[in-house]
Amino acid sequence: MKKQIRIIGVPMDLGQNHRGVDMGPSAVRYANLSKNLEALGYKCLDSGDITIPGHYALPDASIEKRLPLIQKACESAYELGRHAIEAGEIPIFLGGDHSASIGTVGGVTHDCDVGLIWIDAHGDFNTPETSHSQNVHGMALATLLGHGPAELVNVGRPGPKVKAAHTVMIGLRDLDAEEKVLIKKSGCIVFTMRDVDELGIRAVLTEALKILHHLKKIHISFDVDVMDPLDAPGVGTPSQGGLTYREGQLVMEILADTGKLHSVDIMEINPILDIQNRTAQMAVNLLASLFGKKII
Repeated sequence: MKKQIRIIGVPMDLGQNHRGVDMGPSAVRYANLSKNLEALGYKCLDSGDITIPGHYALPDASIEKRLPLIQKACESAYELGRHAIEAGEIPIFLGGDHSASIGTVGGVTHDCDVGLIWIDAHGDFNTPETSHSQNVHGMALATLLGHGPAELVNVGRPGPKVKAAHTVMIGLRDLDAEEKVLIKKSGCIVFTMRDVDELGIRAVLTEALKILHHLKKIHISFDVDVMDPLDAPGVGTPSQGGLTYREGQLVMEILADTGKLHSVDIMEINPILDIQNRTAQMAVNLLASLFGKKII
């Protein structure tokens, strides 16, 4: 029987201020995600998109008004992820901004401890008290570890959804001052872009997987802005000096070799800022490698 993949669109734009990121799921589908994965022997099932009000539809875009809507969307993502895992499927969540991961990661960890590899240019470790922008996509990982608004911390089930000791952050290069302090105190394992430069991406992945070796399953939360903007122009918060395309491919190939893939997020693709859907196509190529596509 073919292994089944469950595609779940989370067109969230409530966690940040750029129009267009809610179109990310459509862009990835347009880049033939299902066709590429089916060519590898998987059966793809698509649940469509969660219905989420657009940022533009809110007369008041304050965090107080956005939080209940983000909470509702994350609750939906949580349940869809939970049911996919229960059905023996591998869920792929298509974002949308990274605040959606508050729900996705919660859902896929409902019944088991899972290693979390958070691949991102940003720490997403702010709280409402430290965030100058009040953008929830910059609070997603902190929330998953129990630091943040109660209505988001308690999405799906009360309290933290992952353990800091089971969380590896890769690719960081753009952090707020107070956020740095929180990350250092968190207990998460952190590999910045300096680590990637000095050690090489293979050594970083080898060390990360050594830390998570006792866990049978791994969730990958991949913010496409971790890639260098030259390779991924279609993101709302680009940051120079990111992973190259080949480094991104090697990350996915090494993770595929572990056989531990539990679930995956592809977040923050903004087609409005893209060039001929280049970023979504790159994401599909990376996902194909994550699901086992080999050069030879």
